Amino acid sequence: MGTVHARSLDPLPMQGPELGVQADDIEAPEIEQEPKQEVLENKNVVVQRVHIDGLGRTQDDFLSYEIAEVFRAKDLIDVMRRSHEARQKLLRLGIFRKVEVVIDTSRGEGALPNGLDVTFEVIEHRRLTGSYNTMVGNNEGSMVLGLKLPNMLGRAEKLTFQFSYGTKETSYGLSFFKPQPGQFERNISVNAYKVTGQFPWSSLRETDRGISTELSFPLWKTSQTLKWEAVWRELCSLGQTASFAIRQESGHSLKSSLSHAMVIDTRNSSILPRKGGLLKIHQELAGYTGGDARFLKEDFEIQLNRTLILDSVISASLWGGLLLSIGDKSTCIADRFYLGGPTSIRGFSMYSMGPQSDGKTKTFISKVEIWCSTLKPLLTSLASGDFLGGEAYWAGGLHLYTPLPFRPGRGGFGDLFRTHFFLNAGNLCNLNYGEGPQAHLKKLAECIRWSYGLGIVLRLGNIARVELNYCIPMGVQSGDRICDGFQFGAGIRFL
Repeated sequence: MGTVHARSLDPLPMQGPELGVQADDIEAPEIEQEPKQEVLENKNVVVQRVHIDGLGRTQDDFLSYEIAEVFRAKDLIDVMRRSHEARQKLLRLGIFRKVEVVIDTSRGEGALPNGLDVTFEVIEHRRLTGSYNTMVGNNEGSMVLGLKLPNMLGRAEKLTFQFSYGTKETSYGLSFFKPQPGQFERNISVNAYKVTGQFPWSSLRETDRGISTELSFPLWKTSQTLKWEAVWRELCSLGQTASFAIRQESGHSLKSSLSHAMVIDTRNSSILPRKGGLLKIHQELAGYTGGDARFLKEDFEIQLNRTLILDSVISASLWGGLLLSIGDKSTCIADRFYLGGPTSIRGFSMYSMGPQSDGKTKTFISKVEIWCSTLKPLLTSLASGDFLGGEAYWAGGLHLYTPLPFRPGRGGFGDLFRTHFFLNAGNLCNLNYGEGPQAHLKKLAECIRWSYGLGIVLRLGNIARVELNYCIPMGVQSGDRICDGFQFGAGIRFL
């Protein structure tokens, strides 16, 4: 699907705080007024004082950035709006369990006839909190245990320890997060982690031990992230049936890389958007800050969504990537791209298309007389080797989302479901550096895998979604593993 081979779930390193309250859950501020003052909606008012009650270890000067806009309000409606926005900002910091707003007329010495006092009543999180939850990755699930020290130094710093046990990955890590006062989107995080994953499509087990530092900041309408990462990777085969190509990849390697990511996201939802678009560009350069892995990696993602008649939505996506080796050493299997599965090219098995090693049982199968036609798909699957990933890929998807027929459960549980019709296509290949760019493009345009079908989509909040599709794979190449018929998928990122 165009992701790094060792990061199908990406539970670590962690980025930013988890918010306990979503925007949809935020209630309008409570307003208390005294009848003795004439405070009208269209009358000019002055916010004279802003109080924050309930502070313990939180520093006052840090919160002044979040509530500064309240003082600029010109009338009562403006006061309500700015107070509501300030409440959202305070909750976004992840240091308060509860924030309420009270707007009252000014009292006491120096009170103006049109003066208002705004009070934020807050309840801080405990010094140490724990959590237990489940997480959905790309067609896998995991159990996550965490310990968190929110607001460590009084300015929204957070120290988090997280342990994750999943169907394919086990990981644990320690993360420190620090936002810039007044600009929560501008933050820095430092992470240390260990991730162990199994990749049966490649007969491979990988263990990563690493540290990383990330700087995130907004720039115009984009979100930018700069990252340095050093990771010690240990690769080994899953069993004695692993091919010789996988055994050659086994061993230890050290990757030190600098990367940059830019995101423009105007979608109204990241799971089932009805409008808006997404542009994501990522570059990674390894080898110039140490380590024995040397490569330049570029990949992108584009998505456009548009609402049609009868509450239907058309969505188009395009992914692509290129991995260039620097020097004489070939690229590592852990850095290549992978395609196939219910989250990318539907109708194919998970990451089971493209370059692969020689079949592990071809010689045996050629000597077996097939008496029953139902054994053919099984034997074909056994005949394919281990999938090695590719150095260049592209994938495109076109979807038509519609409500359930006859709209059962409209306005409630039924709105979590959508039917969809899809068309997916893509290709994956390795590069021959002596052929040139035109030959590479021609190679990507040959032997295109594609599929079409229909299914049902269930949105799990704003976190993930699951799909049950009936798929018809086309353009199948020798060695590809297919899933003709019903296919189930769960994840957070879909083509």
